[in-house]
Amino acid sequence: MHPLSELTGTISEALKSVADVNPTFMPTGDKAAVLRDLVVLESRAAELRLRVLASAGDVAGAEGFRDAAAWLAFHTRTRRGDAAADLRLAVALDRERAVLARAVREGHVSIAQARVIAAAVEELPSRVGADVIEAAEVRLVALAADHDPSALVKLGRRILEVVDPDRFEEEEARRLAEAEKRAAERQRLRIRALGDGTTRISAIVPDATAARLATYLHAFTNPRLSDGAVRSNAAQDDTGHDTGHDTDEQTGFGMQGSHPRRMAEAFGQLLETLDPTRLPIHGGDATHLMVTIPFETLTRDLGVATIDNATPGDGHATITAAQARRLACTAQIIPAVLGTDGEVLDVGRAARLFTKAQRRALALRDTTCRAEGCDIPGTWSEAHHLVPWSHGGATDLSNAALLCSHHHHRSHDPGYDMSRMANGDLRFHRRT
Repeated sequence: MHPLSELTGTISEALKSVADVNPTFMPTGDKAAVLRDLVVLESRAAELRLRVLASAGDVAGAEGFRDAAAWLAFHTRTRRGDAAADLRLAVALDRERAVLARAVREGHVSIAQARVIAAAVEELPSRVGADVIEAAEVRLVALAADHDPSALVKLGRRILEVVDPDRFEEEEARRLAEAEKRAAERQRLRIRALGDGTTRISAIVPDATAARLATYLHAFTNPRLSDGAVRSNAAQDDTGHDTGHDTDEQTGFGMQGSHPRRMAEAFGQLLETLDPTRLPIHGGDATHLMVTIPFETLTRDLGVATIDNATPGDGHATITAAQARRLACTAQIIPAVLGTDGEVLDVGRAARLFTKAQRRALALRDTTCRAEGCDIPGTWSEAHHLVPWSHGGATDLSNAALLCSHHHHRSHDPGYDMSRMANGDLRFHRRT
């Protein structure tokens, strides 16, 4: 019998002998030692499995499979992608990465670390020379003693800077140029309405584009968290990162959950602050969004409005009348009001929209959101008609107040009443 066949049999019997052993009451020191030893044994067993896999082409050929990975996936119910990744690593350890293979075999490097190291070395261009590639492998194997796979990924990206610093800058510039070219070719963005009032936006964009978007969104989220009293109401872990349990409505996102949700709301605010006059001409006019709503609906608490061309391919989307009234306060939305027979009574004019000069005056006068107790900066707030324009309210400073996005939504929410206090602040009450 082949020694490996004997080994698998011996291991199988040894495992059976401890199948009913309960480790709960092991001494703490023994339990710690066994855990460490089992991790090493697991790594060494995995290396042996990969060594056999690398030489199992004949096994696949005997049954007509494309390769050993396909055979393994079929017979062991392994995911094909995982089996293929195992075969790639097996071949690399068997034929190219002798130093790494020895470290895994001796239990010094885990399989997870080995995958990272092999990938990092593989990314080095052949033009740097075999000696540099070998030095990178040796260095990363040594670093594995003190770094987990995640840290090794970061170290692997800059390993050339360690083993060949003179060549690093040139290669890094070339790598970044190639990465930017690939990113430009791969970038995609899809917008698909889900039919339940939400739309899924999925995208792959270049890092630079993502960085700009993140910066813009953080500009909306950070002011809401800058005040110490506000920040104290957001649960954080010991690293200062949000744990996703906001409790204070005055954050502008009020009790609405995690950082991804705040970022999604910030994305909506970003779109509302875009200046349509600076966008490309679309359909013969500056890029605008048209909201169509019957006059009677506009003046009622309940009702439905239509956003024309809201999602490419879907034609229209519907929103509440309250949302339409709120959107009509911004310069980015053109309200089209229809009569009883569908004729166009009015299409929003600039006179209905607060001018830049009025916005500046409001920022000087109000400085922050005018909702009682809210200190969101006025620069991140929206101009609101105290008497709605749909009810004849004038677009002037006496009929205006700055409200953050959260309270602007509240002002158009039929579930709330809004009253003006003696100092000009606005107080909200939930209707009962």
